[in-house]
Amino acid sequence: QSPLVESGGGFVQPGGSLTLSCTSSRLSFNYYTIAWFRQAPGKEREGVSCISRSGNSDHITEYADTMKGRFTFSRDDANNAVYLRLNSLKPEDTAVYFCAAVRSGYACSAYVEGYDYWGQGTQVTVSS
Repeated sequence: QSPLVESGGGFVQPGGSLTLSCTSSRLSFNYYTIAWFRQAPGKEREGVSCISRSGNSDHITEYADTMKGRFTFSRDDANNAVYLRLNSLKPEDTAVYFCAAVRSGYACSAYVEGYDYWGQGTQVTVSS
């Protein structure tokens, strides 16, 4: 059973917003590098954004220019959760969004091979 659980997906009209959540009852996110990926029908899974921690500072990496400025990644240590806020959604953002994790010490990666743990995904559909 996957140690990561995503939620918050749904159906939204173009221009709308959603907030995706990723939580775990098994992994303490303080000790993990966490990423969001997405996979559209018929396409490969692609990196969206990643958050890594160095000391007390978080560093966020965004992987695609098409998503920069529209998607915001945040971490909530108190609730052992990470969030991906999706704004100004477009039909091409339609995909299953996945949360992934690897132990801290490993750098953010845009590739699926860079992560050891995955969630089951949450569907985001953008359509009028």
